Amino acid sequence: MKVIKAKTAGFCFGVRRAVDTVYEQVDTCDEKIYTYGPIIHNEEVVKDMERKGIVVLRSEEELDRLSGGTVIIRSHGVEKRIYDKMYAKGIHIVDATCPFVKKIHGIVSRESAAGAHIVIIGNPEHPEVQGIRGWAGDRVTVIRDIESAQSSEFQKNEKICVVSQTTFNYNKFKDLVEIIKKKSYDVSVLNTICNATKERQTEAQSIAESVDAMIVIGDKHSSNTQKLFEICRMACNNTYYIQTLDDLNLNQLGSVETVGITAGASTPNNIIEEVQNNVRVIF
Repeated sequence: MKVIKAKTAGFCFGVRRAVDTVYEQVDTCDEKIYTYGPIIHNEEVVKDMERKGIVVLRSEEELDRLSGGTVIIRSHGVEKRIYDKMYAKGIHIVDATCPFVKKIHGIVSRESAAGAHIVIIGNPEHPEVQGIRGWAGDRVTVIRDIESAQSSEFQKNEKICVVSQTTFNYNKFKDLVEIIKKKSYDVSVLNTICNATKERQTEAQSIAESVDAMIVIGDKHSSNTQKLFEICRMACNNTYYIQTLDDLNLNQLGSVETVGITAGASTPNNIIEEVQNNVRVIF
């Protein structure tokens, strides 16, 4: 009987930086602290912050009602106009945007100003993609799948700059880029998928291909965890998506010989260890 835990499971650099930033502010800030949106996509982490007095602003309307305090920008980043609004209101801003996401903001802002049509490959409903879109000009398109790539229309001589949501599936990204390249003579592709995301997905697939059952741990709203689950399920039919140990029926693992465990970039190490330790007990 064997349990294999992915080396890349758990907090990535950007998430760790964002979480640490919040707790540092708790220890040093004398005024009310808010985060604009959940700092990361993990309910357990957000609940712990709320217990320490952090207030999550879940809409722009809630931000509009603020008259002061410190607002921490979540790891996913936000639109430029949100920064402008907070500066105008005199709010103290602490920016916890992942540096890799921040880099994309700079790219789309620069390329858009140079006349390029910005194409973002990702989920249009995801806060990271919404933030990136807010740094581009009027000519911006979000593509999430083959259907939207095929239906998108560009001029043959139009300059197109392609970027990606940092947590997008790398193989799907390549497939969508091939479709886009056929639509214009001038397509510049910048693979902005985070290296940590690619490494995590590659390792997860490798483990899933070698085990009898696979456990993927992460918040239900976490895009990168959803991608991990899709990848693992393709490689191992017996794949489970859980947020915490409470979501896992250990009896389902009673007849397997090998179990793999991975976790999304927003999953705390204590949750991963709890699952790992309890899975080991049944073997």
